[in-house]
Amino acid sequence: MNLRLRVSKHDFSLAGRVIRFAVVDLDKSEGYPGTFVCMLPCRARFENKPDSVFQRVFGDRSLEQAKTLLAGALETEDDAEVKAEIERRLKTIEPKQTVNVACDGCGKLFHRRRTRYVRRYCRNFCSECVKEKYGS
Repeated sequence: MNLRLRVSKHDFSLAGRVIRFAVVDLDKSEGYPGTFVCMLPCRARFENKPDSVFQRVFGDRSLEQAKTLLAGALETEDDAEVKAEIERRLKTIEPKQTVNVACDGCGKLFHRRRTRYVRRYCRNFCSECVKEKYGS
């Protein structure tokens, strides 16, 4: 299968401009409608069950296939708006890295939870130090 992405831009009055990516197989036919395989999902969830046609078609290798298709399209694309959309989608595919910080009380590394306090009053304390300092 010789897979590529075909880009289409749509202007909507309420949603603005939407960029869609169709996965096409260049070995199937000469023109676009005959080469269509499926659409690349906007927000892909590649963890559990397949919730899109793209994941049903490519199965377990859908994550790698999406990365290679987007990387190939990024190299060949000339439009700046489409390149920005491809880079955004590549970022959403990559898993987020957890940031560990050192506790201000004991010095051990822990995963900091997001707090609603004002930034200048916020200190990095692990759960044990919070219990010691502030009680339960």
